[in-house]
Amino acid sequence: MTDATKLGAHRAAPLKTPTALSKEAVTNISAELNVLLADTFALYLKTKNYHWHMSGPYFRDYHLLLDEQADQIFAITDPVAERVRKLGGTTLRSTGHIVRLQRLLDNDAEFVTPDDMLAELREDNLTFANHMRATHALCDEYNDVATASLLEQWIDEAERRTWFLFESGRRS
Repeated sequence: MTDATKLGAHRAAPLKTPTALSKEAVTNISAELNVLLADTFALYLKTKNYHWHMSGPYFRDYHLLLDEQADQIFAITDPVAERVRKLGGTTLRSTGHIVRLQRLLDNDAEFVTPDDMLAELREDNLTFANHMRATHALCDEYNDVATASLLEQWIDEAERRTWFLFESGRRS
């Protein structure tokens, strides 16, 4: 295929961003990032849910902590989705798509104690960090250093959230 033919094919292919990565790499990394994006939205909404429904003597501290954490989690969504597009993949299109892909569990309980909220979010953030590590390993396999680099910062942030939730839930 000549360069002119390749250029014409790229122009004719909707949403096919040119990339140096193999088709297999684009498919596999995009799929994993979309699952990670679904988990990000699930974790964000659960964190906001607990922020909104916090109660008890530590209300203010926990309410503010969870708001900060939710903002940090939400800040991941656009870079993940844009990374999928930069790779040449397509990303989530609806809340239904999120529900089909998410691995983190929702909690629709009428009431959750503050201690249980912190413990559940702690475990979710730990799980989220582990999922990102697995995605990082996949990126390493395909030499996708740009995605791996983004993940490293987000893993550190998830570990920090886990630590804060652990310490906030401890009793002296």
